[in-house]
Amino acid sequence: MAERMSPRLTRDTEDQGVSDIVVKINRCAAVVRGGRRFSFGALVVAGDRNGNVGVGYGKSKEVPSAVEKGKKNAIRDMRRIKIVKGTLPHRVEGRFCASRVVMVPASPGTGVIAGTSVRAVLELAGVHDVLTKSYGSNTPMNLVYATLNGLLQMVSREDVERLRNVQLVG
Repeated sequence: MAERMSPRLTRDTEDQGVSDIVVKINRCAAVVRGGRRFSFGALVVAGDRNGNVGVGYGKSKEVPSAVEKGKKNAIRDMRRIKIVKGTLPHRVEGRFCASRVVMVPASPGTGVIAGTSVRAVLELAGVHDVLTKSYGSNTPMNLVYATLNGLLQMVSREDVERLRNVQLVG
């Protein structure tokens, strides 16, 4: 639910129907002869809340241009996610560097039970009911990429039946 996020950080692009959330802004300082020179990096998640989600990282000398670059990269990197009735088809674990995110399907009405970084990816992907737990590094970038990695591992029941040439019972 984007209502919990700051309105400044959640935006809608009318022409594409794509929303984006700024997850983290990093500041880097280079010490030069006259003092410090700052640059910024913005981690942005973009999605249409209908099964498509992407992650982008943009760097620039100013925050707004870093956010725009991150959004552009996120839209370019959008991937299709398998969703069944507002939740995930099965339990999945995503990994990236030292972070692990376990995502478990939940019954309708549960909501997205997740931390800020993981919540941004799941909500913009269109997942409404899911339980998550993160292990290891809690760096926002690692958690976002671990979540996306887990979502991309998903396979639907129909995919399994087609790949194995069998009819699943139950």
